Amino acid sequence: MQIIKNPNKASWSELIKRPTKSVDSIEATVVQIFEDVKRNGNLALQKYTALFDGIDSDVLEVSDAEIERASKNVSEELKSAIQMAKQNIETFHKAQKTERIEVETMPGVQCWQEKRPIEKIGLYIPGGTAPLFSTVLMLAAPAKIAGCKELILCSPPNKEGKIANEILYAAQICGVTKIYKVGGIQAIAAMTFGTKTIPQVYKIFGPGNQFVTVAKQLATKYGVAIDMPAGPSELLVYADISANAAYVASDLLSQAEHGTDSQVILVSNSESFIATVEIEIARQIAVLPRKAIAEKAIENSKLIFIADAQEALDFINAYGPEHFIVCANNESLFINGITNAGSVFIGDYTPESAGDYASGTNHTLPTNGFSKAYSGVNLDSFLKSMTFQKISKQGLQNIGKTIELMAAAEGLQAHKNAVSIRLKDINQ
Repeated sequence: MQIIKNPNKASWSELIKRPTKSVDSIEATVVQIFEDVKRNGNLALQKYTALFDGIDSDVLEVSDAEIERASKNVSEELKSAIQMAKQNIETFHKAQKTERIEVETMPGVQCWQEKRPIEKIGLYIPGGTAPLFSTVLMLAAPAKIAGCKELILCSPPNKEGKIANEILYAAQICGVTKIYKVGGIQAIAAMTFGTKTIPQVYKIFGPGNQFVTVAKQLATKYGVAIDMPAGPSELLVYADISANAAYVASDLLSQAEHGTDSQVILVSNSESFIATVEIEIARQIAVLPRKAIAEKAIENSKLIFIADAQEALDFINAYGPEHFIVCANNESLFINGITNAGSVFIGDYTPESAGDYASGTNHTLPTNGFSKAYSGVNLDSFLKSMTFQKISKQGLQNIGKTIELMAAAEGLQAHKNAVSIRLKDINQ
């Protein structure tokens, strides 16, 4: 890992760059596949599934029998763990429900806001090097709480042409409507346009690699909403000498093993602590099954010494991490001062893995600095806020003159007339 000491602010813009390809280098491929899927539907999906996943099949949908078999192949112990995680996720997201907001802005003018579910939801679940069945829980459970009618799930098939048993089991217990063995750019395109087999959806959720992220962004050009631009995983830890170096190293590696394009950063006010963590990383990484992936990610990662705590906080907010862990005596400075982070983990005994799986918070979070403007997935992500209003005769008399004056000032005579014609009848 690269060690950097007291970087000046002029160099921060370079330090906060992620190890990802530019959109320009990816977009041409994404556009080409989108156009192909739009024109050729299922045939294009079969072609790209054969090309990228090595599976030559014209059967895209997962059958009920496959789901039942998959569920039987998940151990009872793991089923219990998944059920506990689901329960915690549901508890946290149910608590986010809000009541109808109603107000009379002036006598006779009644306004209110209600939330209604997005009817058709697309869930993208990465398969790749790690089948993320936990993401099914994070997306499908809140979608059901919100009341979404159709939950369409796409995930790439493995080498046997199947979706992981755990993904299918999680989808089953969360009430997913349909499941399809399609991944990557082509899955996002299928949910954007719809094919003979895969329905078009109104909003697409889920993390993915850089190609999936750009595909989701392209989907918005065709009128399909997305949760956020969520790309390769990242973690920033702030820790001082009071922290446990072995714990910090394990947290950094937990994100490094996600993928070769992941990035992890340690910021500390102690050079000796940084040195200890570096030793711990070398010790722990040696026995990881995904050592090769983690090592590649570690090459893109940094150990940063910043002596002043406030300056460290400023740097962290400039970076805008997806996951932020703080293990320090002055944790309150960082808890109160963090403005740009997807999810925050506090103290020695709050590993980022807890949020990934079972504490209850959502792990679908903004990456690549998008936490400066985007929230992580939450219950409201699956809802639309709709406003209503009802005006009485008295209300229109009270507000009418204001509307007429403003409409006339904007030169919109028909707007003014829509009020004037009513006021004339009321006054007569």
